Amino acid sequence: MGALVSFALVAAACGGSDDNGASPGTDAPSVTEGDAPPDTEGDAPPPTEGDAPESTVDPGVVIDEDDVVEDDTGPKPGGTLRYGLEADVNGINPTSSSLSSPGLMMSNAVFDTLAVWTPEGKAVPFLAESITPNDDFTVWDVKLRPDITFHDGTPLNSEAIAVNFEAQRADPLVGLAVKPFYPEEGATEIVDDLTIRFNLLEPNAVFPGALASQLGYVASPTWIAAALEDPNLNQAPVGTGPFMFDSRSQDSTTRFVRNESWWNGDVWLDAIEFVPVTDPDTRTDLLLRGELQAIQTTNPASVGDLMDEDSIQNIIDETGEESFAMINSSVPPFDDIRARQAITLATPLDNYRNLINLGIARGADQGFIPESAYYNPDVVQEGDDPEGAQALVAEYCAEKGAEINTVLGETATTCTDGKINIELQYSGPAVVQTRIADILSEGWQDSFNVTIDELPQDEHILQTALGQYNINTWRQFGAVDPALDNVWLMCRTVGFISLNWPKFCDESRDAILLEAQAITDQAQREALYKELVQKINDDYLYIFFSHTIWDNAFAENVRGMCEHTTPEGVPMQCAIGGRTWFHAVWLA
Repeated sequence: MGALVSFALVAAACGGSDDNGASPGTDAPSVTEGDAPPDTEGDAPPPTEGDAPESTVDPGVVIDEDDVVEDDTGPKPGGTLRYGLEADVNGINPTSSSLSSPGLMMSNAVFDTLAVWTPEGKAVPFLAESITPNDDFTVWDVKLRPDITFHDGTPLNSEAIAVNFEAQRADPLVGLAVKPFYPEEGATEIVDDLTIRFNLLEPNAVFPGALASQLGYVASPTWIAAALEDPNLNQAPVGTGPFMFDSRSQDSTTRFVRNESWWNGDVWLDAIEFVPVTDPDTRTDLLLRGELQAIQTTNPASVGDLMDEDSIQNIIDETGEESFAMINSSVPPFDDIRARQAITLATPLDNYRNLINLGIARGADQGFIPESAYYNPDVVQEGDDPEGAQALVAEYCAEKGAEINTVLGETATTCTDGKINIELQYSGPAVVQTRIADILSEGWQDSFNVTIDELPQDEHILQTALGQYNINTWRQFGAVDPALDNVWLMCRTVGFISLNWPKFCDESRDAILLEAQAITDQAQREALYKELVQKINDDYLYIFFSHTIWDNAFAENVRGMCEHTTPEGVPMQCAIGGRTWFHAVWLA
């Protein structure tokens, strides 16, 4: 069963256990570093040839230039960076592991992606030399850079890409996000030693963005074959990246050491050590005491403390995931929209936002921040209406109260004493997550009998994928381009194991998603996504709490966090969904 937890891919994946009690989310908030970097168009091979849609970067990532230390002495080699993560993962294999935000962070050290995002929200080649579509965006040719080898000496070529792709497609859960978008036969074709062709089921003008996610990480095919024989090797990854695997003790420390012959230039740090610390207060304290040199956090209280600390450099991002409660629509009671609407109305939004957001994280009504071109101002998150909830619950219990709530047990009815019986699931342990559960339970108690289920992150993800939950706290959405979030919403990703976590199918919603990913007219895309936002609101599947605020915080002696570039010198985004890159980082 543990192997089934290996997902988080195409739009790349789970954000992991949110410090606020939310859990997995998707990839890729775009990053704007204050002033935009100089125009480099033309300096790099174009990611596409043709009319790909213009990027629409959501403002909201702030690198406080007063915080980030400028140093004109130039980088110097040496030192170990100790990075505190919000959790650990079950492995570091992009073809089979549950790469939530911490897993993707560690992967950034050992693997390279075929494409990367620029600060303007454009996917450009990285391991690839070019990424070129046909006229209708159903076929994409990816040409690799020559003379690159994996850490074990295996050459990077089109066959290696094919092995990675087929391994992902064959995986029990990762494959759920790959198979639905490619034909069963002929999904890839090897054109020549360095060129591979991807054939898609439908037009997708933003396909290069997928290659900047877990789908784009490239592992040694020699190692992939060995890991299939010995799953313990999933803990010892082999890529082409700036650092090589050294050692790993799960839930303790994972260590990578410098790749002296990295294909994209100098690497400065001797080593990086990743340390999972699930409690955000402890993680922050370790950074302030100097036992860690960097951490990731989404806990607003920690973010506030770190921004007030003069010795800490903060990279703040609220463009990405949203924190929300997510509802399983496939089993009673929430297969009935009245029950979903009732718990939405009963949710104590003001208490959550005042006590958890602390004036630091912004309240959310939908999956886009107000500055986004896709934001729908007509959609407002419902809540704080206990009387409205009680009326719906009374109607539901009178009609369906004797049905069985299978999540609670084979004999548990959906209603007891005029209230709906439900289970609230979240990942932990962390003090703030328990506080969130208390806030929600207190708000729901007049209409719902609430059972609490706190699980380790991997088990929480597994139970959600299997539909073994009523309502949970989660973190998701926020891709650079919203088309990369399709995997979480489409009918084709509903099944016994689902990535459409609420298990909700609406063919008209799918039609919007497919049209929006295929067209390049920005005005039309904006109208479609605003329609999508309204549909999601009307279906009562997500109760939006806040726009997740990520802080990647660094000690004052860390340099180069935002100086990563492609081989052509094109700036890469500094941070994305709580993850950063490492090849330009050095210690003063």
